[in-house]
Amino acid sequence: MTGFSTDWLALRESADHRSRNSNVADALQAHFGLRDTLRIVDLGSGTGSNLRGTADLLPTHQQWTLVDYDAALLSSARTALADWADSAQSVGENMQLKKGHLNLEVTFKVADLANDLDAALGETPDLVTASAFFDLVSPAAIGKIAQAVTKRRAAFCTVLTYNGIQQWVPRHPSDSALVSAYHHHQRSDKGFGPAAGPTAPAILADRFTASGYRVLEGDSPWNLKAPSDAALINELSRGYVRAVGEAGKVDAAAIEKWGARSITGSVVGHTDTLAFPGHNVFMDDPEDDDDDEVI
Repeated sequence: MTGFSTDWLALRESADHRSRNSNVADALQAHFGLRDTLRIVDLGSGTGSNLRGTADLLPTHQQWTLVDYDAALLSSARTALADWADSAQSVGENMQLKKGHLNLEVTFKVADLANDLDAALGETPDLVTASAFFDLVSPAAIGKIAQAVTKRRAAFCTVLTYNGIQQWVPRHPSDSALVSAYHHHQRSDKGFGPAAGPTAPAILADRFTASGYRVLEGDSPWNLKAPSDAALINELSRGYVRAVGEAGKVDAAAIEKWGARSITGSVVGHTDTLAFPGHNVFMDDPEDDDDDEVI
């Protein structure tokens, strides 16, 4: 899976981090609260944004394996992580990072998850993570990844999986036609077969529940408003228009008219999914928050 620029990943990182569901984050932190060391595998890691957004929730000593198909993104991750950390040292192909009270060892692994999943996960991860990833892979691939994780009895946490909510400000008469075309485009093959698109959160929950895992879900929408998010809104709308055009489901003139107006806001729906082996007790009662659901 390729096609994500470092500029796009950097532009979205702030929105990604502030949009994460707090109850899911709290439950993840509580689950590993008595641990001192943790082994984490991050799938489709890009430039390491998920590490930067998750590390504070995890124990003091962390061993991360960042897995991506794109070697250039992993190279950029080295630079981005060194800039983020208080101190960084290369140890062979790995990095040793210090960030506040945290000590992190980071390994970078180029892998094709469609064919090298077992090698990418290794034998004994404690936690498998991902961010903005599973809506891009096929239902079959989601099933294989869930099976591989549950076989290892690892915990699982993925954030910012697109769930089908796509709203723009101001609204436009063509919104419904465009979002339908966008979802058609989302289901195209991104390297794992026809992608799950907005059905990915439900498939994830189903696959882990079927394997005896306890699943917690929470909403993590982007709520973007100009002027503070203007650059992200503009880039998001350009990509949206491009995808709708490639789908071939909406007249070109209608797409052009939709994109010609000034867009001042956007809501993009996401779901965070956390899954633990067995019957774990979460910190928060899901009935206290309509945004969260235990399955």
